[in-house]
Amino acid sequence: MTDSLTPNPHDWLAEHGDYLYRYALARLRDPHQAEDVVQETLLAAMQGSGFSGKSSARTWLTGILKHKIIDQFRRQQREAPLEAPEDISDDTPGMDEFFLADGHWAEPPQAWGNPESLLQQDQFLQTLQDCMDRLPKKLARIFLLREVEESDNDEICKELEISPTNAWVMLYRARMGLRKCLELNWLGGR
Repeated sequence: MTDSLTPNPHDWLAEHGDYLYRYALARLRDPHQAEDVVQETLLAAMQGSGFSGKSSARTWLTGILKHKIIDQFRRQQREAPLEAPEDISDDTPGMDEFFLADGHWAEPPQAWGNPESLLQQDQFLQTLQDCMDRLPKKLARIFLLREVEESDNDEICKELEISPTNAWVMLYRARMGLRKCLELNWLGGR
């Protein structure tokens, strides 16, 4: 695959389709929805005349895809009932599991090694995806928005329709849930 300007928009699927699909799947966590948003992205790109060549075709298509993913999240939010707060708090780790009464770690976090080299390993990525799948949907979504998309807190609160305090609590729970899962399934299994 190349990341250069492609003169024929009909080649975009062959050149960028796999990348766009992986990008969408990592955020939506549903293969059918990922396929749908990639199709919508390519259709929008072919119908629009917004590609000026100032960036690569892949960068431009990824920008369109990000908007299609946000649209998908909004559709899901309107169509599906929100998770009850008790579902989030009951199934996710709390501070009691990680800290002693005096505030010290019950068990210090294990060393993860060099994060850049871990991210390049397919096995780690699969374990991370499995751990993300085990989180409640809203926790996984807020983690992706904050840590992967690097959205700021105001954008996250607006998109998820939650308060800033709730966002920080949910993000904390997502991080602790991922930490526990990765320690059991990645670091413990090495």
